[in-house]
Amino acid sequence: MMRVPKLVTGALAVALIAALNPLISGPPASATSRAGSCAGDPAAHLGGVPTPEKFLGFPLGIGQQRVVTNTEISGYLSAVDRASDRVVSGVMGTSVLGQPLPYAVVSSGRQADRRTLDEIAGEIRGLRDPRTLSAARARRIAADRPAIVWIAGNVHGGETSGADAALKTLYELAAGASCAARERTDNLITVILPTQNPDGRDAVRRQNEYGFDLNRDWFARTQPETDSKVELIRRFPPQVFIDAHEMGGQQYFFPPNADPIHHEIAAEPVDWINRIGAANQAAFGYNGACTATVTSECYFNYDTYDLFYMGYGDTVPSTGFGAAGMTYEKGSASAVQDRVQQQFTTQWTTLGWAAAHKREVLTSYYKIWTDALAEGRAGALEPNEVVQPENTVQFPVPDVTIKSYFLMPGRQLADVRRLVERLRRMDVEVYEIKKPLTVRHARIFGGRTGSNVTVPAGAYWIPMEQPQKHWIQATLGEDPYAPFPYFYDVSSWSNPLLMGVDTIYTGDDVRPRAEQVERIEGGRSSAAPRNGSYSFRGDSASAAQLTFQLLGQGVPAVRDGVLVRLPAARVTPAVDRLARSLGVTLTPSRSPARGTAIVLPDVGLFRGTGITTTSGSYGEARYVLGARWGLDLTPVTTADINDNTAAFTGRTVLMVPDGSSATGGLTAAGQANLRNWIAQGHTYVGLRNEGTRVARAAGLTSTTEKAKPADYLVIGSHLRVDVDGSSPVALGRPAEDFEFNNGDAILTPSTTGVNVLTYPGGDTFWYNGYTVHADALKGTAVVVDEPTGAGRAVLFAFDPLFRAYNESGLQLVANTLLYPASATRAPLVAQPARDAAAAQPAPANLGGEWRPGRIEVATADLARTRLVVGRYTSTATVSTAGGSAYLTIPNPAGLPFDEHPFLRNLIADLRAAGIPLRSVVG
Repeated sequence: MMRVPKLVTGALAVALIAALNPLISGPPASATSRAGSCAGDPAAHLGGVPTPEKFLGFPLGIGQQRVVTNTEISGYLSAVDRASDRVVSGVMGTSVLGQPLPYAVVSSGRQADRRTLDEIAGEIRGLRDPRTLSAARARRIAADRPAIVWIAGNVHGGETSGADAALKTLYELAAGASCAARERTDNLITVILPTQNPDGRDAVRRQNEYGFDLNRDWFARTQPETDSKVELIRRFPPQVFIDAHEMGGQQYFFPPNADPIHHEIAAEPVDWINRIGAANQAAFGYNGACTATVTSECYFNYDTYDLFYMGYGDTVPSTGFGAAGMTYEKGSASAVQDRVQQQFTTQWTTLGWAAAHKREVLTSYYKIWTDALAEGRAGALEPNEVVQPENTVQFPVPDVTIKSYFLMPGRQLADVRRLVERLRRMDVEVYEIKKPLTVRHARIFGGRTGSNVTVPAGAYWIPMEQPQKHWIQATLGEDPYAPFPYFYDVSSWSNPLLMGVDTIYTGDDVRPRAEQVERIEGGRSSAAPRNGSYSFRGDSASAAQLTFQLLGQGVPAVRDGVLVRLPAARVTPAVDRLARSLGVTLTPSRSPARGTAIVLPDVGLFRGTGITTTSGSYGEARYVLGARWGLDLTPVTTADINDNTAAFTGRTVLMVPDGSSATGGLTAAGQANLRNWIAQGHTYVGLRNEGTRVARAAGLTSTTEKAKPADYLVIGSHLRVDVDGSSPVALGRPAEDFEFNNGDAILTPSTTGVNVLTYPGGDTFWYNGYTVHADALKGTAVVVDEPTGAGRAVLFAFDPLFRAYNESGLQLVANTLLYPASATRAPLVAQPARDAAAAQPAPANLGGEWRPGRIEVATADLARTRLVVGRYTSTATVSTAGGSAYLTIPNPAGLPFDEHPFLRNLIADLRAAGIPLRSVVG
């Protein structure tokens, strides 16, 4: 197929246009303007590029009757690439099921060849480091080079319209002969990623194949779809990023955002976001709720969708790449053609704004990184601000100076190294300390301070005086400092706390002797004799992954205290590479591997009553235990346990993930079967609500659930825990640790087992994020190890597999799976405390695998609030404390805020009624 060149000027242009007239649809590009200029008619297109209707058999947007398939998406991108010299397409990676993730890069013909695109992208990347690029050179780039805009759709598989609209946008850019199209292709490089989740698109499911919400995975990058996307973003760093979604109802949301906005997002992207929002308002022309007569142009702003958690498709481009990262949401109740057409409207309008302001944007883009360097040099954090007109900053960023972070190497060195790699893969500069350093004034994670703290050789130093200062603080910071009590997701994601690694920070000026890290350390430190051995410390999630994978490959391993030992003869180059990739150092020894044999567990994964198999805890278990650790997981149903089938009895471990049932559907006979199976030396692992409640109902634990105070809130926060090292579950963990709590059940301590993790009862109690009345947790249990006969039930009050990024929790699960078998077969005995716990009424299922909605208003506004809430549900409960009324909205299906059937509309109605909301949790 003929590749149509970009419109040219002069007499040659006249001749070319005349020759190409048969290939032009609509008025020719020259018909409404003088020779060499673009066409004024927006309907002018180059006819050599296949229209969506010609390729698909139906139009996109107006007139569209069905959604596009994954195969059609890939095919259309390839067809347009072949036909247009403005397009270069590629595949950035594959999904969990191996489907391609295609993308297209579009610009003018003179810019859209691979060599020129790479050259321009390199110059845009250069703007991100003012240390190596002069201000004069930056001004020339801003004047002469295009800006980069991303359009990404369909991160949630069932939200299809963003992808379909992206194909329409691709066509308009590739074939448009109008002045509007020319401005966009001359002034922009547009990266179009139609679908970020092809597996979910095929299944009409929000999550990917492992049940992960890919719009929560951006900083951890656990899933292949996310990881390859962020790598492509590093190659083509955006100044504007559209993440196109769908929601309930018929309205359309585009920014300005709801509060909170993370304080480390620079002022420039927020300004661009708000100005793009104004452009989209002008394109829509109607603001308000949909009506019987207005069904397709209704939109809203300043509501629901915040810019806070660092795992979203808007916050990460904004914070990590300095872009105007924006979530666009179209109501899924509208017809296909309306959904796609409105998504196209916002995409095209956004491109128009970016093209018109590209020089200003690129100039300011350079300033973002210049300011970041200056802030890092001074140790200054950005202040908290709000954007919603009715809000005020309730919680300011404290007056603290941070010039350096140090990741300490005393334990969990492999996890520390993996964190270093996570940072480096976001262009953070990390240095390894080569000579011990004394830090005079140190802040120690967990709310403590220290004087003259020694940072040993081998520690990792992250100076704040570097371009990625904003990203460093946003992901390493001990607290995110939420400015306003509205929570769409979690309120803490501090990477050192998630990993449980020792970390300090300081406002001192330090200049340690250090070398920049260029690659991950690990693998064989030197050679062992063939009849010798290698060892590694089993004190990290990375070490656990290595252990499981080696056992799965048939490599024998023994445990010697916290060390895992391997025969030297079995440590092949492939094993060495695996250990290095995980940051695990293999230390040689001339002695053979001696210790207690480690046995690969045979794990059954419960998928019975109350378990959702397409999302959440079950999917996290499939991914962590199955994909990452390489374990074969056998599905075990309620009937398998009730009937004592081989699918259940043949396992050595049974994991019950979180879910919505308090019994898992087990009959009395099934509960007896479970107790007898454990007594034979097997292990039950219970996660969060369903995992602990099924165990309690079966008489496996003496823990009970405490009632939560009326004003109690723990919104995805980290808390200090005390660790009882007498249980093998705690192997390798420190005496004090940190774990994640997302409104989890409050468990009384066990009287019949070991309370492996507990919240401190005294003045060492500490938490971050947003919590209210967290002291109700003092002295309560977090993880318990309950013996039954020769086996045990290990129960987690929280979800240790949450989003697969809680490494300290992952290690606890690994320790549980590798729990050494008991040498004795103790008989089952009566346990009155467990019987009493089992006899208690099952707690109400208020939040499923997530949490219930909760709205706080002044007590004086309770009556008005009840009237509004009553329009949506009769199940809300009310409690009062300290002048506030708290309305809890049950969410038994565990739906996140953006999937809830009415919570967003309810909050909007409360605001429309003039009821001040003191806090909102979804």
